[in-house]
Amino acid sequence: MNILQTKCSNRTQVFEFFLVGFSLLREARFYLFILIFIVYIISITANVFIIVLIINERRLHKPMYFFIGALSFLEIWYPSVTVPRLLWALLTEEVSISPSGCFTQFFFHFSLGATENFLLTVMAFDRFVAICNPLHYPVLMSPNTCILLLSGSWLGGFLVMVLPCLEVTKLSFCGCNTIDHYYCDFSPLLELSCSETYHIEKMVFVFSCFVILGCFSIIVMSYIWIIKTTFSVSASFGKSKAFSTCASHLIVVAIFYATTIFMFVRPTTGDFLYVNKILSIVPSIITPLLNPIIYTLRNKEHFTYIFINLQDR
Repeated sequence: MNILQTKCSNRTQVFEFFLVGFSLLREARFYLFILIFIVYIISITANVFIIVLIINERRLHKPMYFFIGALSFLEIWYPSVTVPRLLWALLTEEVSISPSGCFTQFFFHFSLGATENFLLTVMAFDRFVAICNPLHYPVLMSPNTCILLLSGSWLGGFLVMVLPCLEVTKLSFCGCNTIDHYYCDFSPLLELSCSETYHIEKMVFVFSCFVILGCFSIIVMSYIWIIKTTFSVSASFGKSKAFSTCASHLIVVAIFYATTIFMFVRPTTGDFLYVNKILSIVPSIITPLLNPIIYTLRNKEHFTYIFINLQDR
């Protein structure tokens, strides 16, 4: 940490940033590198496996599995924006990053995060239509509709971050250029800026509420209707089947929003910067690994049966 503190000097212009990451002893950094590397490789492999399985098996060519595959595709790229850079820093202790590289990482990280919000909402809508309006499900969730919803999630996720990213690039950075994080997060960047940041803080807070709370509210309302419809079904088999199809998505939503809401849906403050750094490990590193495991376990009969058949071919 002392080495990094010497890089925090009074300068009128910043030509590079220094990502502190995790201040650990050399041996501890190596063990953390091994742990994160293993988790990253397993998560990428698991998500690729699900995508390949869904593409190659006709019985999985359904809207629900289409969106599961889309989520797995997203979970390949989302950690890849930050984790390789973190691994490199842990291995080599090279912590510098150019402003352009920092802003690029900022844009893609938060764009993919916004895309995940929209995609989880689309998946909730898919379950809502399947359970609450099953007779019209094949028409309402046609292949063209699924493609449009997926494209809209990606387009919306990237468009919503254009303005905040442009505002961040307009900030002036002088003096300390050490970011107390392992990637270019919003709050640590504001802490370094010598510009007036109230306007951009307010704008990002509004955008976060719109994307995160807006999507979360739609998901909650969808499941309220799903629960209401499910309890109107007299057969216990119908109830258990409905809850089974929704359980995996609910678990993923709970894990994702438990950390995301705390991290972003509140005014920016330096009091929680270290807490944010620790919690950001969940959506950036842990969730991409948990999602394929959760969906595989919750659909184990279907996935296992198909996987065995594929091996026998």
